[in-house]
Amino acid sequence: MRAPASFVIIAVILLLWNLMGVAAFVMQYGADLGELARTDPDTARAFAQMPGWAWAVYAVAVGAGTLGAIALLLRRRVAVPLFLLSLLAVIVQFGHTFLGTDLLAVKGAGAAIFPAVIILIGIGQWLYARSQATKGLLR
Repeated sequence: MRAPASFVIIAVILLLWNLMGVAAFVMQYGADLGELARTDPDTARAFAQMPGWAWAVYAVAVGAGTLGAIALLLRRRVAVPLFLLSLLAVIVQFGHTFLGTDLLAVKGAGAAIFPAVIILIGIGQWLYARSQATKGLLR
């Protein structure tokens, strides 16, 4: 069965989205916190206080999402559990960010908007891959 054009377009968009997540991780992990503290001291403090396990979970989130998108493009069923792993890691990561720090108190509720979008896209990509597997498009 040939993949419809819409499938390819969605898979490419998801790959680009997840690659942006990888880029964000690399930039945040390697950020010059002294420089960042001059413009955004609260974010610099949050990065500095982020425990190693939270960075590892962040890496799993973006890594599994990117691998899931590649698997989706290759029409592989493994995309489904990879996207689920990514989603669960995102939830753990943001759970720590918002429940384990004072970032919401300092930055306000607006700081949760983009993380909410990330979680919704994570749910969407997992459900999309699952539906394509159910339709038999993924092998």
